[in-house]
Amino acid sequence: MDFHDSSQVFFEKKNKATARRSFAAFSVVTMAVGIGLGILIGRYAICDEKSNSEDSGQLSYNKEADPRISEEIINQIDAEKIREYLRDLSEFPHLAGTDADYKQAKEIHDFWKNEGLDEAFITPYDVLLSYPNTTDPNVMNRIFVYNENDDIEWESALYEPILHPSENKSNVVPPFNAFSAPGNITSSELMYVNYGRVEDYQWLVSNKSINVTGKIVIARYGKIFRGDKVRLATRYGASGIILFSDPKDYTYGVDPKVYPDTWWLPESGTQRGTTFMGKGDPLTPGYPSTDTAYRVDEESLKGDLLPSIPVHPIGYGLAEKLISYMGGDEVPESWRGGINITYKFGGPLKNAGWKIRIRISTRNIRRTTYNAFGVIRGSVEPDRYVLLGNHRDAWVFGAIDPSSGTAVMKEVSRVMGNLVRAKKWRPRRTIIFCSWGAEEYGLIGSTEWVEQYIKNLAERAVAYLNVDIAVTGNYTLDGGATPLVHHALYEATKKVPNPNTAQAGRSVYDNWKMTTPNEDKTQPKISPLGSGSDFASFVQQFGLPSVDLTYTYDEDKYKIGSYPLYHSKYETFYAVDKLLDPGFQTHKAMGQIWGELARNLADSLIIPFDVRDYSRVLEGLVRQLNSSETGAIMRTKMSLDKLFEAARNFTKEVDAFYTMQMNVRKSNPYDVRKINDQLLQLDRAFTDPVGIPNRPQARHVLFAESSVNVYAGSSFPGLIDSTFEISGSPNEAQRWEVVKKHYSAIIFAIQSATSSLRDVTKFMPVT
Repeated sequence: MDFHDSSQVFFEKKNKATARRSFAAFSVVTMAVGIGLGILIGRYAICDEKSNSEDSGQLSYNKEADPRISEEIINQIDAEKIREYLRDLSEFPHLAGTDADYKQAKEIHDFWKNEGLDEAFITPYDVLLSYPNTTDPNVMNRIFVYNENDDIEWESALYEPILHPSENKSNVVPPFNAFSAPGNITSSELMYVNYGRVEDYQWLVSNKSINVTGKIVIARYGKIFRGDKVRLATRYGASGIILFSDPKDYTYGVDPKVYPDTWWLPESGTQRGTTFMGKGDPLTPGYPSTDTAYRVDEESLKGDLLPSIPVHPIGYGLAEKLISYMGGDEVPESWRGGINITYKFGGPLKNAGWKIRIRISTRNIRRTTYNAFGVIRGSVEPDRYVLLGNHRDAWVFGAIDPSSGTAVMKEVSRVMGNLVRAKKWRPRRTIIFCSWGAEEYGLIGSTEWVEQYIKNLAERAVAYLNVDIAVTGNYTLDGGATPLVHHALYEATKKVPNPNTAQAGRSVYDNWKMTTPNEDKTQPKISPLGSGSDFASFVQQFGLPSVDLTYTYDEDKYKIGSYPLYHSKYETFYAVDKLLDPGFQTHKAMGQIWGELARNLADSLIIPFDVRDYSRVLEGLVRQLNSSETGAIMRTKMSLDKLFEAARNFTKEVDAFYTMQMNVRKSNPYDVRKINDQLLQLDRAFTDPVGIPNRPQARHVLFAESSVNVYAGSSFPGLIDSTFEISGSPNEAQRWEVVKKHYSAIIFAIQSATSSLRDVTKFMPVT
């Protein structure tokens, strides 16, 4: 079935569903649409030449991209339209698995159909989500302090107060941490554990002989993923954990004003968020959550991937009250936050007989979430896909996370769709716009889709370009990417004017290089990709070159954990429109970068991957490993010489391939396709099908999230994980065998990547 056959099946079924006007019937149909999209991905190849020539002029397999299209896309991105989209997207809460989730998926689906895209699809997935009780005040999530007579001395508020009229809407979910274990936990002791990291618990044990077993702990947000905080609290024996946003990490000390006067977090602002430690539907690990999927027992996930203790978030106003009840010694300077109070280690509450109680009624439940897709068919290579993605769900209004990105993606798709409809342009390769569901719960929508179509995507996808949050500030671009995409990203940013006219740099690239240079000051800094957004499964499961972009604030000036209003009720359109990006020029610049990067990857005759960037990064990673604590630990048992040798051989082959790439006969479509196929296989070659040790879904041996902070990228993650606290561990000898085995797998992966750049006849053994 080719592209047109697939779309015909989709619309025949869609029309029948519309006639029935039944939500249940439509769900069946959208599942069929998901299958249809799989057929589309799995089956269509080179489109009929006649139909292509009608769309975009005489088809030419060796035709270079039209540079005028780059200018058209950049010039047509409209800041006011992005503003209009964001106002609509963030007007009401749109939590995953609710009616608003489907409503927005359908709206963006219809938008793509109306704006000239060839096809649009919705794919549902039945997944495990999590919600607090919102109807019964007697069981809703709350924290209590009781006096010696068991009378309530203090209790936390159920909701954040309304600080601006735009927040006065129904269906605002109260602050909660998704997948928290339900329960009523009472303790006479409350312990402060700083950020709740491994080093914080170790410091408490070694310096204060403090044991948190059976006690409730309180930790400030920041430094590591909240799920890691819960897992570590469980590992050290805590009975429950309270998380709070400290003003030192989410406000600016010299500016006393907070939201709604500025973007700084008010004392009531509370960070919601997931505590799930995996990716995708918790009940179907490694497989898509389809009707026929096997689902594991939820209880088997408790304590590892899902919390087994209650967890609850609060703002710093409530945290101040709790800290005031704590006893114990004063903490050191490095543990003190920004609340005007003495921070103490805790222990028994300072008033004899007083107790603290956490009451959590959060329940996990299976719900349907929806991915939406818009497709622009490629004219020459429709079986090669450039993917642009952003998630749609938000904890409340989500004007920053994620709707700023959704609004920008809508504008990029509008501009491209209109060019296609006007028959001014059709990309060489297929462009797919992806609107993910349930990202906030653990990258669920994107992961389920990757798991469902991984074999086709691994063969045919070119790159994945993610913009989760378009704008958190107007200072500079913040880019994370795998090495192959570095060059194309730099080239895109050189074409886009700097939206901050008060800065010296003329282009986004100039400003980016000036504000955030790499180590040798020759290029802007591009960070490795960890996790925390929808690129993760594309990189980790099959090694797809990927990018994650946001425009950010001055991180040297503002030493904060994230943008201040993160995941709070106060992430409103008002905050973006009046406080963060008045005029939406920064949003516009993000759309121009995203659109130009996608156009270049989809339109260039030779995919604009520079393999030399990969060898530079790999050599840097090897040097970094050698000089690190992990490298020192490894050298006590083995030599790293073979790793250095593999990296040198890779660089030698990269240089030879680059010369061949620069001299390819562009008039010969077979030579072009050969080069492009080898470029597509390079990143895939760095994946290990069994995954890195103890993480089978993390298959990229060079890049993955840290095992103690899934937000952060970690180089050679399997080696870092395997050698962590290995010396003197009870199973040290067994762990060293794991290290040796994975070290061998890394060298083999580098050798495989090296061979992917050669012609097969150059490395076959001679007989």
